[in-house]
Amino acid sequence: MEKRNLTVVREFVLLGLPCSAEQQHPLSVLFLCMYLVTLLGNMLIILAIAFDSSLHSPMYFFLSNLAFVDICFTSTIVPQMVVNILTDLKTISFAGCLTQLFFFISFVNMDSLLLCVMAYDRYVAICHPLHYTAVMNPRLCVQLVAGLWVLTYLHAFLHTFLITHLSFCGSNVIHHFFCDLNPILQLSCSDVSFNVLVIFTVGGLVALTPLICILISYGLIFSAILKITSTEGKQRAFSTCGCHLSVVVLFYGTAIAVYFRPSSSHTPESDTLSAVMYSVVTPMLNPFIYSLRNKAMKRALQKVLCKGTVFQQQL
Repeated sequence: MEKRNLTVVREFVLLGLPCSAEQQHPLSVLFLCMYLVTLLGNMLIILAIAFDSSLHSPMYFFLSNLAFVDICFTSTIVPQMVVNILTDLKTISFAGCLTQLFFFISFVNMDSLLLCVMAYDRYVAICHPLHYTAVMNPRLCVQLVAGLWVLTYLHAFLHTFLITHLSFCGSNVIHHFFCDLNPILQLSCSDVSFNVLVIFTVGGLVALTPLICILISYGLIFSAILKITSTEGKQRAFSTCGCHLSVVVLFYGTAIAVYFRPSSSHTPESDTLSAVMYSVVTPMLNPFIYSLRNKAMKRALQKVLCKGTVFQQQL
């Protein structure tokens, strides 16, 4: 009799950001502006790399892919978040929630893995400069990126597939502003122990392996830099990896604040703030980090902007 009274959940309610009615309009404008800045900044990075032949190198090839992933990453989350803030209709269908979860997992893992590949690229460039062209050849770069896309999609499909086999028959309120994995599992009335095991094994392997590889790469890089005798040589070596290292610290710092803190320190407000940092703020700041601290990117962006101005004048 009890099973007959259970209601099968067909849609979820995203509570969104904890804000009052007076704060809704300013917050929606703020996040919409941040989203547009993210789109514009990352698109300029892609265009600058595409049109400047001097940037047709492995490092900038990976950077253009990172910019593309950041556009997709924020587009998966921010538009839905802005709509939820502005309207009282905060529901999302079960299929829509799983779709958002699938692409969120895919893009956040792709971000992490691209940062790992970029760290390896900097390791080869600094520690083995004579072999750089042979090792980081165009074919290998394309194969690496293609392999990463396959890996991230398989990982996202695994988690999404396992969720489709869970029962949701109680509360349908997600205490988050998007469909993340842990908030969804908390609503299930099925046994989620296997899902949690997969998160800690497969998910932990996919998430922590890139970070470990990045730390090893930079440990070897710093060891090689310290052996350089000239100050100018050290500065040049540091400058080639400074932008990437800044992005790594920003991305992993905010992600760790969400997923690797003690459970006792978790509150809905702090979790939401940390999630906003790595899902909205970090993709917006990446183009500024690379364009402001990289002279080659500055020149390429100036060329793109000049071409755009000339094109507008011709029209």
